Amino acid sequence: MSSTVPDAAKLVGLLADDTRRRTFAALALGASTIDEVVEASGLAAKDVHDAVARLTTGGLVVLGDSGSLVLLASVFGHAARAAATTTERPSSPRERVLQTFVVDGRLTSLPKARAKRLVVLEEIAQDFEPGLKYSEGEVSVIAERWHDDYAALRRWLVDERFLDRDNGTYWRSGGAVFNSE
Repeated sequence: MSSTVPDAAKLVGLLADDTRRRTFAALALGASTIDEVVEASGLAAKDVHDAVARLTTGGLVVLGDSGSLVLLASVFGHAARAAATTTERPSSPRERVLQTFVVDGRLTSLPKARAKRLVVLEEIAQDFEPGLKYSEGEVSVIAERWHDDYAALRRWLVDERFLDRDNGTYWRSGGAVFNSE
């Protein structure tokens, strides 16, 4: 998978279109299928299909199990932090670790040192909304956006208590919640 986290300008471009913005809003309010987006947004099914395709290509939506749509609202925070760090020298140890291991929204390598790995995992955990349940397939799709070895990331997220798991269902259980404002 080669999808990267969109930058702030690309996000603005993706949401400049009213149809994509309404599709995004329906997903943000809990729709998880094309039919649910059509119902919530009042848009035609073809328009929703086109908008979802564009939002997926743009890195705001991923396809989960059985065609479910998973909104990655955390990309706004990632884009805001990336924009801030491109104009400034990283000032915190956390920012330095992320700058070392994350390029264009993807891990360049998996950190061996636990302290650095925790920083990276906390950043990845931002892609999982607190209170939502995810299937193993959805967790894998989101983790694969970060690194090809999504199974290792999924395992580390559970082992380090960023995600909990029960009977194939995952949910966010740890990590800070960053505000992008």
